[in-house]
Amino acid sequence: MLPKNLTLKKTGLLVAITCSIATCSTMAVAQNFLYYPRVYTTAQADGMAQSANLKRWTNAIGANIGFKRPSSRQPASGSILIMYGNGGTATGCASYADDIQKVATMDVYILEYPGYEDRPGPPTEKSIFDAARDAVRTIPSDKPIFLIGASLGSGVASYLAGTFTNRIAGVVLLSPFTSMTDVAQYLFPDQPVSLVLVDRFPSEEYQSHYYGKVGIAVDGKDTIVPEKFGLRLFKGYEGPKKLWSFPNGTHCQISRPQTQFWKEAVAFWQAD
Repeated sequence: MLPKNLTLKKTGLLVAITCSIATCSTMAVAQNFLYYPRVYTTAQADGMAQSANLKRWTNAIGANIGFKRPSSRQPASGSILIMYGNGGTATGCASYADDIQKVATMDVYILEYPGYEDRPGPPTEKSIFDAARDAVRTIPSDKPIFLIGASLGSGVASYLAGTFTNRIAGVVLLSPFTSMTDVAQYLFPDQPVSLVLVDRFPSEEYQSHYYGKVGIAVDGKDTIVPEKFGLRLFKGYEGPKKLWSFPNGTHCQISRPQTQFWKEAVAFWQAD
């Protein structure tokens, strides 16, 4: 029979190990829940693109990297690259192109993430960042490039702005965050998030390398990415910036006529 103190130590160790396993399991689940890819066949994706008046967008080696819609009026005054949230798709972003192209002569490009729709590969921070860099390099460089990032896509847009500082002319972020680690810590307050979360999307860090125009929209009733994270990102940004606050809005909800919002956003980008 083991001494009482040794039994207590073993019991305590077992409890600690059990708690550690539970913590890691919780955060593994949180990691997996960063992405909600909708997977379609190529025929399905092509059909949705055709219905949305979008064309396939390919890179230098002919691989599909997303969808595009040139402005109906040419020459366009700029190019917009859109990056969506974790439950979205490229073809599902056609409404952004609809509203933007009603108020501005912009060519619109929509990045498709690896693992989403019919694009191969797993969605991870690295794979998405690699795809995003390829996308920027594929967009013609003879006109300014603007970025739109929604939710998870705001982290991708922030990364691109901080990486291609001389090519990105302006950014608009919808329901953004300082980092995915901050959001995960908010959702799991009793867990050691910083030790186990792999995909961190540190937007605040990337934006510290960018000094172009950044517009940020936050929603007062956002329970997915609470507005405090977007407000913190806005407050910490040192370049020219504009804030849209929608007190009654939910996640990525632009609580005003869409064309009015995008007209304001484009005017902010293009102002001297």
